Amino acid sequence: MLLADLVATSAEVAATRSRLVKVAALAGALSAAGPSEVEIVCSYLSGSLRQRRTGVGWRSARATVPPADQPTLTVTEVDAAFEALAGLSGAGSQLARKAQLDDLMVRATAHEQQWLAGLITGETRQGALDGLMVDALIKASGLPAASVRRAVMLAGLTSPVARAALTGGAEAVGAIGLVVGRPIRPMLAASAKSVGEAMASLTGPVAVEAKLDGIRIQAHRDGDLVRLFTRSLDEVTDRLPEVVAAVASLPVRRAILDGEALSLGADDRPRPFQETAARSMSQNDVAVRERTPMTPFFFDLLALDDENLLDQPASVRAARLAQLVPPSGRVDRLVTDDPEVAEAFTRDVLASGHEGVVLKALDAPYEAGRRGSSWIKVKPVHTLDLVVLAVEWGSGRRRGWLSNIHLGARDPATGGFVMLGKTFKGMTDAMLGWQTERFLELEIGRDDWTVQLRPEQVVEIAFDGLQRSTRYPGGLALRFARVLRYRDDKTAAEADTIETVRALAST
Repeated sequence: MLLADLVATSAEVAATRSRLVKVAALAGALSAAGPSEVEIVCSYLSGSLRQRRTGVGWRSARATVPPADQPTLTVTEVDAAFEALAGLSGAGSQLARKAQLDDLMVRATAHEQQWLAGLITGETRQGALDGLMVDALIKASGLPAASVRRAVMLAGLTSPVARAALTGGAEAVGAIGLVVGRPIRPMLAASAKSVGEAMASLTGPVAVEAKLDGIRIQAHRDGDLVRLFTRSLDEVTDRLPEVVAAVASLPVRRAILDGEALSLGADDRPRPFQETAARSMSQNDVAVRERTPMTPFFFDLLALDDENLLDQPASVRAARLAQLVPPSGRVDRLVTDDPEVAEAFTRDVLASGHEGVVLKALDAPYEAGRRGSSWIKVKPVHTLDLVVLAVEWGSGRRRGWLSNIHLGARDPATGGFVMLGKTFKGMTDAMLGWQTERFLELEIGRDDWTVQLRPEQVVEIAFDGLQRSTRYPGGLALRFARVLRYRDDKTAAEADTIETVRALAST
């Protein structure tokens, strides 16, 4: 398949707001792809390369070579070129990378060069987010939606399921199961304003669990081998040896556990999230490890030895977890149908320094990859996870730092983001220094005052309310927004949506 065919499909998807038209265009491209092309086509039309890192920045991605007159590049040739780029390292790799990128770009037409640059930098946002691509795969394969969605959840990625569905059919998709050592998409929680509201939406007794302010971890144990993954399915095994040791000490042969890891102070209270996040990003700094050790707390058990527990009720999974993990390694939890008891437990959790609670239906299976109604989180302050779209240079004491951030909610209908306001509140000097370095890495353009960014960095924002606004395209603006923390454990695709914001405004 020619790369030009994908560029045309991408343009078609970007040109419409109709979900049906988008899905049909994407399904057509998937159906036209050959067996060796399906995964590439699926990834590219979802707006990402198959290689997580290529070493090519946004400046390098802008072609400086003349374009080709006619399209000749195939998607497999492009993928092979990026695979080669990803493999370059060491002395002289920068020059070699530029030479190889130029070799690729000189074979691309002007439209293809522009599209490839967007793909490299994450700017190719034609509305083909993951949910749309899954729907397109269902349409192209003709397979039952439930079986395709479950396979995507268990595989973690859509592209391998696309290959299975379009080359092996129902049997190949059905063979995609829970595998120890391969991360699955984590189950997510909906939100409620209060414990009472959350309990009213659930039936009967519920589990009320402490919501810890750490990083989500999925721990896989297979004999002596332990692997750790984040909620974005990145492997962090080498970064958290103390968590690996804790999992390795459990009396089990094979298991998959879901939980949180965080850094605790001498008083067993959680340290600031920035310290936990910084520690989780540190790979080789022994001093940082010793200064900021990480402690795991588990709240779910997805597999035990040869048994898949995903479809078991939450009460059964919790009982099996309690048999395997000692109380010191589990999140605090109680089961009750009394709102007053749940409220008292919540007050204790907050007094311990944690950020809230999660209420869980006892009969619910583990719905991998879904934000369903059987898990509901309650926090004492209202927050949104938004994406930083741009940032302004500071003035006065903040001169020389990137300060005032532009905040956007995700818009699933377009694949873009809707701006909701700006804020510079809640930023410490350390945070200003960090974000200046971070945002210059994400820069895609600037004027004298503002730096435009690739929409990648997620930030958790607290706010006092929402107000109608004619200034912003979504018609809403945040009141008294302030930064709580930057969420390196979340991708832009996991940010809150404009529909969530509108729902909050209507309550």
